[in-house]
Amino acid sequence: MQEFGGPSNAAAGPETQNESQNTGPLIKEGDMASFMADVIEKSMSVPVLVSFYASWSENCKQLTPVLEKVINQAGGAVHMVRMDFEKNQQLATQMKIQTVPTVVVFSEQRPVDAFTGVKSEAEIKQFIARFAPEMQPSPVEQMIEQAAILYDAEDYPAAGGLYSEVLQAEPDNASAVAGLAQSLIKMEDLENAETILKTVPKQHENNAAITAALAMLDMARQLSDLGDADVLERALQEDENNHQARFDLALILWAKGAEEAAADQLLEIVARDRSWNEDGARKQLVKFFEIIGPMEPLTVKIRKKLSSLLFS
Repeated sequence: MQEFGGPSNAAAGPETQNESQNTGPLIKEGDMASFMADVIEKSMSVPVLVSFYASWSENCKQLTPVLEKVINQAGGAVHMVRMDFEKNQQLATQMKIQTVPTVVVFSEQRPVDAFTGVKSEAEIKQFIARFAPEMQPSPVEQMIEQAAILYDAEDYPAAGGLYSEVLQAEPDNASAVAGLAQSLIKMEDLENAETILKTVPKQHENNAAITAALAMLDMARQLSDLGDADVLERALQEDENNHQARFDLALILWAKGAEEAAADQLLEIVARDRSWNEDGARKQLVKFFEIIGPMEPLTVKIRKKLSSLLFS
């Protein structure tokens, strides 16, 4: 990424967001002609993200709204120029862009860092904050981060308390709703977890964190009806095609934290009889993906195994 071109007096691409008070349009559609003005010159006063995308890319469709949300929340601390990969092949070649989505950050007229693929909102904020100090987390975001640390440390009462505090300030905060519900599930308070999740505003129903919490609640209900793992393993030794025993064992393994082993048991059912229980093993794997997160390495690994079974 060393050569960049385009006349500095060229007209800028169409604006896609309102102008901030001091720094102009936060998000623009760019091209080779406007690159010098929109990126190189602008980066002298504010970091500029250059987002290469393609209309056919599902990953771009997933990343773009998250990027735009973060840029707008930053309130002028960082700008973004969107570049259609197909229409700007010369620029993409100069910058050695080979895949989409790719996001490159420019500061003081030069590229200083980049990432490819889909990132979460938190990961994007963390990426940008290294170049725009104003992008530090808000008090609510700091509370959510601390709650997540407590949750990971298995201090579920303390995590739930912090999530509750966030909801007092922001009742519609989807991350806090999901976090509180998951904390309650871990404390085996399924009734209150369900009540909390019923309060989710309609606009957040498809939020990834909410989807994960709902899947986790469904899993907790399933686990309450399961038997003993040793009994299930003996049943499988006697009959390898006892799919119900294998399915129940997978759920128990999941509850114990053996996530990959649990997934492997479900994959074994798919390999032996995909139609069992109306495709129940594959559907349960999808729930696992929702709980783990769609872009987590384990999800990607399991998806590849599942695809090889389904399409072999």
